[in-house]
Amino acid sequence: MTKTSLMKKRVGFTILSFILASDLSMAKDNKLSTLELINIAGQQRMLSQRISKDYLYKGGDVAVSKATRQLSKTLKDSTSAQNKLQSSITDEKILNLLEFVEMNNEDIVIKTKEKFTIDNAQYVLDLSESMLEGNEYVMKALKKSAKTGSSSTLVDTSARQGMLAQRISKYYIAYQLGIKDDNTINQMSKAVEEFTINHKVLLANSTNNQQIKDKLQEVDRLWSVVYKFYLDIEAGGLPLIVFNTADDITKKMGHITNLYSKLDK
Repeated sequence: MTKTSLMKKRVGFTILSFILASDLSMAKDNKLSTLELINIAGQQRMLSQRISKDYLYKGGDVAVSKATRQLSKTLKDSTSAQNKLQSSITDEKILNLLEFVEMNNEDIVIKTKEKFTIDNAQYVLDLSESMLEGNEYVMKALKKSAKTGSSSTLVDTSARQGMLAQRISKYYIAYQLGIKDDNTINQMSKAVEEFTINHKVLLANSTNNQQIKDKLQEVDRLWSVVYKFYLDIEAGGLPLIVFNTADDITKKMGHITNLYSKLDK
């Protein structure tokens, strides 16, 4: 086990202890509702994966212009979302957790500005996993903290779909650049499988309004074609298609998440 992996496991245990001990009161002065905070934390999960994906695509000389622009914007969006969470949450344990996520965010900002190497790429991948784990627990804590209605689960699931699309793209390009361990293939396969399961759940949801149904059908038409490309990670050869389709799916799922966040209003 690498030093980085051991650090991640220790951090994960610490994060879990924070959450299990928490009984949270979330919004300061009702600035943001708990459902809105769940939405923001969900976006943070996605951004953690997009940052590392963009760094690898840029370093791998694939879609360089787009990846460079997107990386710069994603880093700014992540910082903005982090500030919103920290300014709207009062629970000290969750704020401590957010401080840890912020430290990871600061580290990844520095590392993504360094010259691309496989070692740096692996470090960025590890940081993105820690950021994902931290924001995942933030979401769980937020959902636990208040009676948010069934829409909180829909917001969580749909936001997770955007994250999974970026995660798929991240592991695809990582494999193409030479990070060809079993973990890369397994994480890719798990992400594709989870996206498929979640997609079926969202399609079957009885509270979907017509706008949500239409948007989900757009995702369905795209996913039914491209998931086969994603699973063929070892064959490779389609990094640009994977980059663009994953971004398209993430964008569509972002619209759907926003629609779900309004259902309880």
